[in-house]
Amino acid sequence: MRADGTRVRGLSPIVQALPYIMPRRYDAQNWANDYADENILRDYIRQKRREGQAVTHMSVLAAAYYKAALENPKLNYFVVNRKVYCRNHFCFSFVILKTRADGTPDETVIKIFLQPEDTVFTISQRVRDAIRRNLVATHNNRTDRFANMAFSIPGLARLVFGLAYHLDQHGLLPRRIIDLSPFHTSVFITNLASINTSYIYHHCYEFGTTSVFLCMGKPVPDPLVPGKRRMPLGVVMDERIATGIEYSRFFAAFGRYLRDPACLERRLDGGGEAVQEEKMTV
Repeated sequence: MRADGTRVRGLSPIVQALPYIMPRRYDAQNWANDYADENILRDYIRQKRREGQAVTHMSVLAAAYYKAALENPKLNYFVVNRKVYCRNHFCFSFVILKTRADGTPDETVIKIFLQPEDTVFTISQRVRDAIRRNLVATHNNRTDRFANMAFSIPGLARLVFGLAYHLDQHGLLPRRIIDLSPFHTSVFITNLASINTSYIYHHCYEFGTTSVFLCMGKPVPDPLVPGKRRMPLGVVMDERIATGIEYSRFFAAFGRYLRDPACLERRLDGGGEAVQEEKMTV
């Protein structure tokens, strides 16, 4: 048993066979594009800000994705060494731009863990807190420190990452390493709209357990509705974790929640009372 998931048993013969037919994640990648209604998202974000709630495109997208994944749990499966696992937590990774102490631009990766009782507000707060900590020029998160250590001695990086890959393939990678690895994640999200760039189809990494990569592109005019804008989404999926109909149901739910972001203000698992909303901090 892996530290981050449990082996899935009782799969149909064809599903069990897929990781042998397509042993690598890049063998099994499917590409798709979708669109989110930018007018709905923008109006919702502005309204929440007027109410004192700091909500962003990233937090709305992550909340909608997680809510849809709770209803379609196979989207939180992953494949390692030809075996299908159910992840025992949910998290998402994303990249932020920061400036080094010498003024040069740099990137760092953040991973956020979510819980069923989360709302779009608690996710927004968690994302803001993580970004605030990591934007400090002198700050390096655990992932950065691990990478710096690995590259501090010539030849050490090859040994460290080779060993990590080998241990991961056999389910022996420690949870502590998994938790700091941005490549061991339920979904990797990239926001190219933040740098005014069109969306891309980003590959899912062979190292780690990323089964879905979601890219937000800069909003564009809706060719079917004059005056409206839409945000394109580039999606790359590992087809071995779910069937076509299961992916279809997931993305139908995902799109439904993006069209009604107010539903994300309640517990994402639909149970109990909503978590206390957190007011915007400066």
